[in-house]
Amino acid sequence: DDFLNMAFPPTLPSIEHVTINSFAQHDLSWRTGASSVLIPNVLEFESPPPEEVTESDFRERIGLEPDDIMLLQPTRVVPRKGIEHSISLVSQLKNPKFKLVVSHESGDEGLEYQHALTELAKDAGVDLRFVPTDSSESAPPSGNGASVASLAEVYAQADLITYPSLYEGFGNALLEAFYYKKPVMVNRYSIFIADIEPKGFEVITMNGFLTRHVLEKVRRVISDDEYRQEMVERNYELGKKFFSYSVLRRKLRSLITSFTGLDDL
Repeated sequence: DDFLNMAFPPTLPSIEHVTINSFAQHDLSWRTGASSVLIPNVLEFESPPPEEVTESDFRERIGLEPDDIMLLQPTRVVPRKGIEHSISLVSQLKNPKFKLVVSHESGDEGLEYQHALTELAKDAGVDLRFVPTDSSESAPPSGNGASVASLAEVYAQADLITYPSLYEGFGNALLEAFYYKKPVMVNRYSIFIADIEPKGFEVITMNGFLTRHVLEKVRRVISDDEYRQEMVERNYELGKKFFSYSVLRRKLRSLITSFTGLDDL
């Protein structure tokens, strides 16, 4: 521990430190005295999603009816993702047309949480589906012959994204919701409050628990097409401004051109 505390991360003139969020930036400075450049997660907002994902038959493949309302939780099945809040949301909406889809795998922290969620959804009368996805644009069939959807088409086919995580390092799924122009309900985790919310994104927020106001906002977003479109277009433009590839290029260019050890290489 003494050696680690003394030498890692090293504070050398030949090293530039980069952090992904302001909490990490402050923590690095407090613990080591090292300054850092904050570079957040980014997506290619300059290039909109391909049209073919919006024309996918994904909903039909998983057995949804044309008028079903698909709520997507695009996270791994681990306790810190707060999937029980999404189940509670669907239960309290009291509309059998609302269906909850979870798009990522479980198992890296055991299967107990998934089993508990399955039982919770069954007791609450919630249609919960775990659908395997692939991060590529066109997903291959799975080994058992079932269709594996690409993450892109799952996002494109969703009506609302639920993101009730208890804590996150940043929140890639939130950026993905903005990129695919989907309304999103988010639990106000610390990094969201510090680094994302101040940018002005319009989302449905909860503070650790569901309220009547959250339910009313969800209902309005689903039923009011004009309101929903204004919301997602605003979020897309803000994503392009603050979390796009152009932001990454600018940050990297600044790092490289100001690198004090460059002449010594």
